[in-house]
Amino acid sequence: MLETPRILHYECMSQGSSYPRDTHRDNVPGAANQQERLDAYLAGFVDGEGTFHVAVCRSASTRAGFQLVPEFHVSQNPERRQVLNLLEQRLGCGRIRENHRGSRDTTLVFVVRRRIDLLQQVIPFFEANPLLSSKQQEFVTFAGIVRAMAAGEPLSLSGFEALKARAVTVNGGGRYRRVHRG
Repeated sequence: MLETPRILHYECMSQGSSYPRDTHRDNVPGAANQQERLDAYLAGFVDGEGTFHVAVCRSASTRAGFQLVPEFHVSQNPERRQVLNLLEQRLGCGRIRENHRGSRDTTLVFVVRRRIDLLQQVIPFFEANPLLSSKQQEFVTFAGIVRAMAAGEPLSLSGFEALKARAVTVNGGGRYRRVHRG
């Protein structure tokens, strides 16, 4: 009788190592294995095409004159919409829309902005399925900001400024971010 092959797991890669450690485990049969594979695929897809972003927007209704708006989004060409559909189904939240309405750009974007969805769906998914690139650190920063917002930290001016300083570091160190001085 043939032995079931074993799958090499890449746990060490999310901890800074550049090669897989020999941590073989027995394969899990059936639906559990299929779900693990789908989750790994989606996490890898997001690693390449997704963004964990915290916008700093003007807001006359806040003490600081600005507010933080966290969002998770993944862009894709319309012919590959099925991957965005998979993300939406797997996470059970968010929506798919045109990325740049009214322009020639036809890309679609899957967006999650509701804080409760970020806290209960998106963040736990990526904690269970860590990214392998430097985007993992951006995710960790993003998750920390969203949790701090849920705990009420930006209600004080100093708390807001501290979170804003962290927010501008994600997505390439903030080099593509427009910062409004005011």
